[in-house]
Amino acid sequence: MITVTPLPAFDDNYLWLLHRDGLAAVVDPGDGEVVLAALRERGLRLTAILITHHHADHIGGLAALRRVWDVPVYGPRAESGKIPGLTQLLDDGDRVALPELDVSFEVLAVPGHTLGHIAYHEAAQKLLFCGDTLFVGGCGRLFEGTPQQMYTSLQRLSALPGDTAVYCAHEYTLSNLDFAHSAEPGNSALGSEIERVRELRGRAQPSVPSTVQRELQFNPFLRCSQPPLTESASAHAGKPLHDPVEVFAALRRWKDGYKSKIR
Repeated sequence: MITVTPLPAFDDNYLWLLHRDGLAAVVDPGDGEVVLAALRERGLRLTAILITHHHADHIGGLAALRRVWDVPVYGPRAESGKIPGLTQLLDDGDRVALPELDVSFEVLAVPGHTLGHIAYHEAAQKLLFCGDTLFVGGCGRLFEGTPQQMYTSLQRLSALPGDTAVYCAHEYTLSNLDFAHSAEPGNSALGSEIERVRELRGRAQPSVPSTVQRELQFNPFLRCSQPPLTESASAHAGKPLHDPVEVFAALRRWKDGYKSKIR
């Protein structure tokens, strides 16, 4: 089994370091110096870089890493023009085999946050690196895609086995859970989750990974067919909503302007 280590960067990013027996890969290296320092500290040799989408906080460290390590850089073909340095272009359904780490990822197209966003799913070790598509208690903003695209992407991720570990790229959890509680105040799973995360953050520990099963219990963007969320989204939108995509779109617009009361 590989070890997955979060590397905090910027204000709230996580860069994910995968390592085993002195070898490593990194997912979404927004800050190259953070990754290089972690490799030196642990005595690791970098063997691959995996990219989920083109935003600067996910690719900003590529040049610094490639100056030191001549390794393959995997990323979405659909965003290759926006990601300098990609060497391996990926489409939905492709596989990324990293034999040095004994892992093999299936590539999942999950557009919505960006149009070419991809995720990496490793079935044997039950790992999901989903970038900014799915967060603990939330989902990414729709910078480029449509509500239908993001809803479909989230449905695809939520259909993975329940014990799949969800490694997302930001520490947004408490504010996400605060919104989730506003949208579905009767959900008893939210209170215990908020307390769990507060305790972790109080010790400066990450709230991630989550699991698919846990997200299905309290993440409102995975629960758009639930009557309480339909009612809540309809009330906020000021009109009846029936289709889950309409509910998703209303929840996402609500969340975009939501001011969290907890941190």
